[in-house]
Amino acid sequence: MDTSWASLNHVGEELCGDKVEIIKQDENGVLLVLSDGLGSGVKANILATLTCKILSTMVAAGTDIRDVVETVASTLPVDKERGVAYSTFTLMQVDGEGNAYFVEFDNPSLILLREGRHIGLPWHNLDIAGKQIREARMKLTLGDMAVTFSDGIIHAGIGHKIDMGWQQENVIDYLETNWSALSRAADVQHRLLEKTFELYDGEPGDDCTVAALHVIRPMPCCVMVGPPVSPADDGSVVDDLMSCEGRRVICGGTTSQIVSSYLGREVTIDLDYISPDVPPIAHMEGVDLITEGVVTIGKVLELLERYAEAQDPAVLHRDCSGASLLAAMLVEECTSVRFLVGRALNPAHQNPDMPISLSIKLRLVKDIADCLEKLGKPVSLRYC
Repeated sequence: MDTSWASLNHVGEELCGDKVEIIKQDENGVLLVLSDGLGSGVKANILATLTCKILSTMVAAGTDIRDVVETVASTLPVDKERGVAYSTFTLMQVDGEGNAYFVEFDNPSLILLREGRHIGLPWHNLDIAGKQIREARMKLTLGDMAVTFSDGIIHAGIGHKIDMGWQQENVIDYLETNWSALSRAADVQHRLLEKTFELYDGEPGDDCTVAALHVIRPMPCCVMVGPPVSPADDGSVVDDLMSCEGRRVICGGTTSQIVSSYLGREVTIDLDYISPDVPPIAHMEGVDLITEGVVTIGKVLELLERYAEAQDPAVLHRDCSGASLLAAMLVEECTSVRFLVGRALNPAHQNPDMPISLSIKLRLVKDIADCLEKLGKPVSLRYC
């Protein structure tokens, strides 16, 4: 389940009044909650955050939706100005088999796209604690894209470019028209927010949030970074790398030579593209990408941090360097990442006065792992 979300704040506000919570469940399942708090700013942020936390925690624990909604209703603080505690929400829960459970309360209706066309959901209405809730259960198939958003999206353009705002049917039409360019959940949220920002003339009159869930084939990635401490472990680590059924990546010249020697395969340097600040990549049969080590992974971390902030795919495709290729692969192609982190000191880094510390490499890999986890990627690390 590939997920992605991002927000635009109400103009003049530092905090967003919308909140999204994503929880990974079992091996491939996911629970996603989007909440829109009353108004904007700090109060709205508190309402939305509480709603998200209660919903995600209780539903993940298997609590019945009636008890969940009643808990939300009795827990939210009352706004002194309006005299109400109000926060809308949409919940999407999908397991690894594609069994989906959707719940909505007062948010714009969830959009489900199948093969690029909008399809209706089997909604069932409920009255819980005086609130009109609706739920739906269905089976998702490979390629389905579920999209939810706060009402700031459908208010876009009011008083600017569209008299009645960008209505639900306009959003559906936009997604269907641009379907060929929406290969990932991140593409959906980026495109919708970009269009919304344009319709608001760059000054959003409401908090705007988009969250998308895309059913895709799993694509694991294994990244070998640096040689093991003991040469006796070289074979087991290389076997671990080559057993990956998805993408295989090697970072480091010495590391690539270890793999080359063990497998009996030649490494060839690629000089078709020369970057001024990142060493060239290399090729080997059975490996998807070979890059230099510390310098490249440092640049990868920079790109991932910039992408996490901007949520703009263009950040990942600034050039054809090893750093850009690896960052784009990790974000756009891989559903999970495993790092094989060698702890041997690299002789090329030794200097009598100030050797490059092994801890720098370990810290870079850990920071990359943390950044990928924030982007919703399951990550594991094996130190060797």
